Amino acid sequence: MDLNGHKNNYLFNGGVALAIGLVLSSIIFGWFYSNSKKGAEAITVTGSAKKRIKSDLVTWSAGVTYQAPQLSEAYRSLAENVPRVKQYLVSKGIAENQITISSISTTALHKQNENGGESSEITGYSLRQSVDVRSNDVDKIAQIAREATELINQGILLESGSPQYSFTQLGDLKIEMLGEAAKDAKTRAEKIAASTGNRIGAVRSARMGVMQITAADSTEVSDAGISDTSSIDKDVTAVVNISFAVD
Repeated sequence: MDLNGHKNNYLFNGGVALAIGLVLSSIIFGWFYSNSKKGAEAITVTGSAKKRIKSDLVTWSAGVTYQAPQLSEAYRSLAENVPRVKQYLVSKGIAENQITISSISTTALHKQNENGGESSEITGYSLRQSVDVRSNDVDKIAQIAREATELINQGILLESGSPQYSFTQLGDLKIEMLGEAAKDAKTRAEKIAASTGNRIGAVRSARMGVMQITAADSTEVSDAGISDTSSIDKDVTAVVNISFAVD
């Protein structure tokens, strides 16, 4: 028996098996490495949605102020003219239950010292009362607020503030717009992945950005978010950042 030939044959067969095993293990390792690496890849995109809305609530405040040497005189002027303001608003079509009259605030007026400070001597009184309007008829109130200066021509010392406009259905709108922003993010991710021959997979993470509520056509943005109350027509913008797995 040729022991050396048998031994060499054994060594040859063992070497072939080892080589085959190494090749197979390399292929298997490469497949797992490729797939695990591919599964670890992700793409992060920003999606946004924008919608034009109209305010459905307005609050407006106008103050009536009178000054007089005697408290009773200032009070009499205020008591005569605040009801006139209310009647004016009612005549313009504002319902009485939308009008609120505040309590009277009183400020004592003091004589000025030579050095510019106030002395203890009272020279008169300043009384002020606010007439507040809260209504869903934003267009009507906006017009009345502009026309209210007519009262000044009637001798009423009226200080008209700027109306404040808001949207009361913002909670429901946020949910709708975040959904639209998420769809936009997915579309963007699909286009980017397709350009490299891949497809997007499951969502890895999602983060909601701050909501921007700005005057119509405004380009203003803020990291803390904007909530405009100065305009009737507004633009609402929602932003989301979503990370997708790449398949």
